[in-house]
Amino acid sequence: MSTNNDNKPVFSCEFFPPRTDAGMEKLIATQQRLKDTINPAFFSVTFGAGGSTRDRTLETVKQLRHDSSQNVAPHISCIGSSKQQLADLLDEYISLGINRLVTLRGDIPEHGKLNNQLAHASDLVAFIREKTGDHFHIEIAAYPEYHPESPSPEDDFRYFLNKARAGADSAITQYFYNIDAYHRFVDKCEQAQLNIPVVPGIMPITNYTNLVRFSDTCGAEIPRWIRKQLEAYADDLESLRDFGTDIVSQLCNRLLEAGAPGLHFYSLNQANATLSIWDKLNR
Repeated sequence: MSTNNDNKPVFSCEFFPPRTDAGMEKLIATQQRLKDTINPAFFSVTFGAGGSTRDRTLETVKQLRHDSSQNVAPHISCIGSSKQQLADLLDEYISLGINRLVTLRGDIPEHGKLNNQLAHASDLVAFIREKTGDHFHIEIAAYPEYHPESPSPEDDFRYFLNKARAGADSAITQYFYNIDAYHRFVDKCEQAQLNIPVVPGIMPITNYTNLVRFSDTCGAEIPRWIRKQLEAYADDLESLRDFGTDIVSQLCNRLLEAGAPGLHFYSLNQANATLSIWDKLNR
């Protein structure tokens, strides 16, 4: 399994665009705390369904780049964007000194209407390579437990191979709590002779209701024994968070010991949960 050139795990954190000025101020403070302790290789910034946060994503990237030494990786989606809009956005990111992107098809808008010339993430990866050459390090999404919209596991993995072979440099997974799913996914990549790093996505556990709702939507399995314990702790936030920190930090340590190329923390614009996990890592 590949890591970076120094064979050291690469750590990164993900944010979403704040809706308010106060939220942005809080995010900048969160970024600083994570930078001081973890010093991530980059911070990624999400992109809403159908391009719904395009402007806020760009503004968040600009704010996070106030320190030019900090690498920021915007999410970029082909759903809801024309080729010209995408080309203009790529030019904007190049002018800001951005050299890494997380490329996604994007979520289908609730109204179901699409205004896009590129239908798949593989099309977007190929388009970025066509327009910008090797300027960007391109991340793609991986789904060890399979994308909920995929008709079959085989189809899902084929879609992944298509976008990887279109010019991706590395992949970040949907979060998971079943380590066997990740190992099986990496094995399949090796069998397909695909040699790009597949970085596990890590979701801290801080809230039972929100985690269950989001996991059921995105197709991430919560093993029964974890779900039942979280359910028992639902009204005891301190115990729930302590349990969540133990479970996730153990998962992270097992991944790193097995040679995972890094960890990508879905921080949800908060520092405490990610830093609690970080404190328990055998790095």
